[in-house]
Amino acid sequence: MEPGGDRFEPTKGERTMSRGFVAQYAAEAAMQTPGVASLESGGVAGLKEALGVEHEGKGVVVIYHDENQDLVTLHIYPVIYFGSIVPEVAWAIQERVKADVERFTGLAVEAVHVHVVGILPREEIQP
Repeated sequence: MEPGGDRFEPTKGERTMSRGFVAQYAAEAAMQTPGVASLESGGVAGLKEALGVEHEGKGVVVIYHDENQDLVTLHIYPVIYFGSIVPEVAWAIQERVKADVERFTGLAVEAVHVHVVGILPREEIQP
């Protein structure tokens, strides 16, 4: 913001929204999808964690496009429950994440790539 000005003008190349902010919405949407047990770090995020580098969010990678700052691609790394139909859960994650990120951030989501990293048995429910 310029002194005395009442508008914020982002400079060229400046992200209008942080990756962590977008990743938070994507992670919440993915976790609310039936069949999802948790989110895990993917290959690149896991490597960053091992090296002690902070990344945008556990289980979510946000990629901004250089030519269009309002266009993102998301990579989601869920662990799903045993007995869930994997393609149906992946499709539901894609739809929910795309809708929530676009609704709450105003960004356009080009793609949501779902990389299932594990299957987890459901915990037995005690009567």
